[in-house]
Amino acid sequence: MNKIILLKVGEIALKGLNRATFEAQLMANIRRRLRKFGTFEIRSAQSTLYIRLTEGDEDAIDRAFEACKDIFGIVTLSLAAECEKNYESIRATALDFLGERLSEVETFKVDAKRSDKRFPMNSPEIMATLGGDILEKYHHLRVNVHEPELLVTVEVRDFAAYVHGERVRGAGGMPVGSAGKAMMLLSGGIDSPVAGYMMAKRGLELAAVHFESPPYTSEQAREKVLMLAGKLERFCGRLRVYVVPFTEAQLAIRDKCPEELFTIIMRRMMMKCACLIAEAQECKALITGESLGQVASQTLGAICVTDLASDRPVFRPLIGMDKVEIIRIARKIETFETSILPYEDCCTVFTPKHPRLRPHLDEVLAAEEALGADQYIAEAVQNVREYGAII
Repeated sequence: MNKIILLKVGEIALKGLNRATFEAQLMANIRRRLRKFGTFEIRSAQSTLYIRLTEGDEDAIDRAFEACKDIFGIVTLSLAAECEKNYESIRATALDFLGERLSEVETFKVDAKRSDKRFPMNSPEIMATLGGDILEKYHHLRVNVHEPELLVTVEVRDFAAYVHGERVRGAGGMPVGSAGKAMMLLSGGIDSPVAGYMMAKRGLELAAVHFESPPYTSEQAREKVLMLAGKLERFCGRLRVYVVPFTEAQLAIRDKCPEELFTIIMRRMMMKCACLIAEAQECKALITGESLGQVASQTLGAICVTDLASDRPVFRPLIGMDKVEIIRIARKIETFETSILPYEDCCTVFTPKHPRLRPHLDEVLAAEEALGADQYIAEAVQNVREYGAII
């Protein structure tokens, strides 16, 4: 039996003259994700991507199917059996390929799509004839056209006929890399990995910057962040993490700045560091996990002052979400359990007792000038280290 994966795209189909560019990016992403399983032929026709194993182990196509569930740009996918375009071949393939599932369920429905109008049977005829043959072999089955336990689908296309069961929902979104590249501020908490996931879903290629403050933060805290990056690689592909040593900057803020401005000055300095690293890595935007009003640095006034430190757009996909919604996504992408590991990150070092909720820009700029913030930013960026994700 010749198994094949059928992938349906979503928004890509609406891209008009640019559609080929988006499809090419998606196919490149699929090839990179599947190459560890074997060699695959991937082609596009009639709003469908076809993935065929050309070299690899017997179960390679099944492992590839599981991997495709997490690739952005795919709306639905089906593991199908390919056969010749004649009814006897379709019948035999359906009974063989779906035999185990047909024996397990109690109701079914046959759906047929005849793209090749040269095929002698039309769609209703295929559905009625195959449905009768299935009932003849599996006497326990009943037809349910509204809510079947198993939908048997036959697609008669230009190259061959394909039989499959249920379509599986894909990751949706747009192909990673189709919208450019952005730098994610990855703290080690619950929010920032979710923010990165959501922007990768909109087609952004990701890099990450993380700030550490030894000895106030540990090597375990850094490893935790690299583990989170590894979790995200399942969706966004290869992810590099740029770790910035931030101890000297934070000590200087503690010693030289008004306590109520500690957090806002620290955030602005992080933004400026991230922008410099983003420029070097050709990232056109920053991504943060901020949610409006969640903590003192995420009030509207604080966000306005923080944004003025950035020379590029700052994307905040979680801005209108509450913690329950964010945690739900974190559990879905399997970052939650890693995020709650009890290792400090530098954002919790030297936290003021009463942070300013409505900071004034002129006051913040005066404090930064007295601090000599630019010197600490330049030293921190000069000593940045690059890491790969831990998988």
